[in-house]
Amino acid sequence: MSDFAHPAIPSVEKAKQDSGILSRLLEDEKKELKRAERNKKKEEDWLNLYPQVEQAMEKLSQKLLQETVGQVEELMTKMAQAVLDQPIVVKATVSEKSGAANVDFHIERSGEVEDILRGQGGSVANVLSVALRIYALQIQPRNEHLTFLVLDEQDCWLRPELVPRLLEVVQEAARDLGFQVLYISHHDAAMLERYVDKTYLLKADANGVAQVNEKHFTPSEEDRDD
Repeated sequence: MSDFAHPAIPSVEKAKQDSGILSRLLEDEKKELKRAERNKKKEEDWLNLYPQVEQAMEKLSQKLLQETVGQVEELMTKMAQAVLDQPIVVKATVSEKSGAANVDFHIERSGEVEDILRGQGGSVANVLSVALRIYALQIQPRNEHLTFLVLDEQDCWLRPELVPRLLEVVQEAARDLGFQVLYISHHDAAMLERYVDKTYLLKADANGVAQVNEKHFTPSEEDRDD
């Protein structure tokens, strides 16, 4: 008699169970493949949209840049005309350098282009640099930056009779926007006192040590309340 054992033949019920398990596994695999195909289609759709989104963002960035430049042009033009009493219009040219936006300013007088640095012997540069500083201070978050502006001899190229005009514009901006200004000048203090709260005269003594003397004080409302 042979010792060879025949493999056990599964019952019909066991075969049905195995077949059911296999069918469910195949069905799950089909669902997973369909889900993967849908995800792939979504990713392809997003990738196809990327150039359009990039183009839209570029247009939006250009629009915001042009609006910002327009605001700066307007501020600088108004300030130049108010101080210099000249028909000056400030214009800006926007370009791209090394992947970053670049803005070049120039002035136009009666349609003729002039260099800012050479305009009226440097007085145009004096005024417009103040305008840029005021604008920069205006757009800074108040909770992150001090509202304080230092102007060191920003009137150095202005004729003496134009200095009060510059001070008046700075004074109005400081009050409207709520910031303090330290204004340093070599001009006569008498012409400044109308537009400032305090005036200090710095003068070196015989030993070369600076002596500070308060020459003028206009009490503010807070000082009066105290």
